[in-house]
Amino acid sequence: MSGKIIAIVGAESTGKSTLALALAARVVEQTGLRCTAVGEFLREWCAREGRTPRVDEQAAIAATQQARIEAAAAGHDLVLADTTPLMIALYSRILFGDASLLPMAVAAQRRVALTLLTALDLPWVADGLQRDGEHVRAPVDRAVRAVLAEH
Repeated sequence: MSGKIIAIVGAESTGKSTLALALAARVVEQTGLRCTAVGEFLREWCAREGRTPRVDEQAAIAATQQARIEAAAAGHDLVLADTTPLMIALYSRILFGDASLLPMAVAAQRRVALTLLTALDLPWVADGLQRDGEHVRAPVDRAVRAVLAEH
């Protein structure tokens, strides 16, 4: 039996990574459940490649993110996913005009037990190659809210 997944989504620099790690630690501490956080694969990818991905690389990044979430769920009671394929699909649509990843991403998002959407109330902080800048946060926030509301 797979564990439940809590997805944390939102624009860049809104605290997803910090929240996932803190919540996972607190759940373990206070409940004893087997809980883990799954980090953002894109961050690793950018560090390894020394650049941001091209449009043709987005699908593999989304698939890897989802595979890591599912693998963690297979061995834990609860998984806190620091982003999901939904965010990769939305950035692909916004940056490249490519909406082809949205059906897979929406289907994956529907399988989570709970989705937490971060707000734009934290200051933007530069953090590696995958950061596009503060100007991208509001359009991304609108896009993720629209897709979640639609589906």
